[in-house]
Amino acid sequence: MNTEYQTLFRSVVEASKDLNLATEEKINAVLEAVAKETEANIPEILSENQKDLDRMKPSNPKYDRLLLNEQRILDIVKDIRNVISLPSPAGRILLEKTLANGLHLSRIAVPFGVIGVIYEARPNVSFDVFSLCLKSGNAVILKGGSDAVFSNSAIVALIRKVLKQQDLNPNICTLLPNDRAATGELMNAREYVDLIIPRGGKSLINFVRENSRIPVIETGAGVCHTYFHNEGNLQKGKDIIFNAKTRKVSVCNSLDCLVIDKERLQDLPYLCKDLEKKNVLLYADAPAYEALSSSYPQELLNKADEHSFGTEFLDYKMAIKTVSNIEEAIAHISLYSSKHSEAIISEDKNAVALFEKLVDAACVYANASTAFTDGAQFGLGAEIGISTQKIHARGPMALEELCTYKWIIKGNGQIRT
Repeated sequence: MNTEYQTLFRSVVEASKDLNLATEEKINAVLEAVAKETEANIPEILSENQKDLDRMKPSNPKYDRLLLNEQRILDIVKDIRNVISLPSPAGRILLEKTLANGLHLSRIAVPFGVIGVIYEARPNVSFDVFSLCLKSGNAVILKGGSDAVFSNSAIVALIRKVLKQQDLNPNICTLLPNDRAATGELMNAREYVDLIIPRGGKSLINFVRENSRIPVIETGAGVCHTYFHNEGNLQKGKDIIFNAKTRKVSVCNSLDCLVIDKERLQDLPYLCKDLEKKNVLLYADAPAYEALSSSYPQELLNKADEHSFGTEFLDYKMAIKTVSNIEEAIAHISLYSSKHSEAIISEDKNAVALFEKLVDAACVYANASTAFTDGAQFGLGAEIGISTQKIHARGPMALEELCTYKWIIKGNGQIRT
């Protein structure tokens, strides 16, 4: 390992030990100070963010992820204060018992220690990750994408300034240099980093999973489906599909594929009617294309090919797949899902129950938009990402998922025979 990085990582480990001694009241005071400093420096943050935006074409699907404005920053501040209002999971007794031999056992939630987060063009992640890591007692090493280098630098500089003012080690929040070598060093820092969390697209997640020597929790990639069952309510379906697809296309919970029962193809024009207002490009299979050909704008209607399904569009684009029954719908979703968020629209309780039982995803919805897959929406304050795996954490990851546990055993001279 490069000695410069070795020294840097060691300094973060030392900072994490200092953080272990901080009280929850102290941590809350730091977070409130960060919230106030952020409010006071909105113009400066936006100025640095504009430097990043100037280097990206507005047509790039990542542009909206990169964009900060006053309202978005105020929402970030609100999320920080939501985190303040939540109890810290660190130190919570998860299990307690006394054995027959008199040994008293406690299983206690503790921070991981040092968490590395590798992420793409989303500067809000810098705030979200820091607030959640600090509240749960973890130091954090951030490796942002080159697209957001000015934004991230300004945000982390603000955070480190507050940490120093509050007499906490500023290395609790460390931003790595903007180069590829830094990513490699982070993924190989086994002696110093306890957990790596990638936030971004499929290629980033695959790269980190395949190259990290540190345990990884996968988050971010979302290929989301909504199945309109033959007993689906038409108005609910129309509203849910429009919201899931167009509320914010650049996020991982947005709708990528509408799966529709063939018995309801005559309702497809109505279900898709509002999408044309947002110029959503549709990639429809043959039956769906025929059903839409006389109603949906031709310049927005395309025939689906092998690349249309299983794609996370992050754009005003959506695939449509026609199925014969719920079993075929579940099979299609199982084949192409990233195990993030999947939904069914149906008034048939048995169909809903079957879908909920057989669809393998972190979040399974019945008659609601997948746009709700979000830590703040789930009442978690904020999120560090949406975990799509099954070990340790699944779905929106917030404070509790940033802790592991250890056993505390108290005795009075017991020995084992």
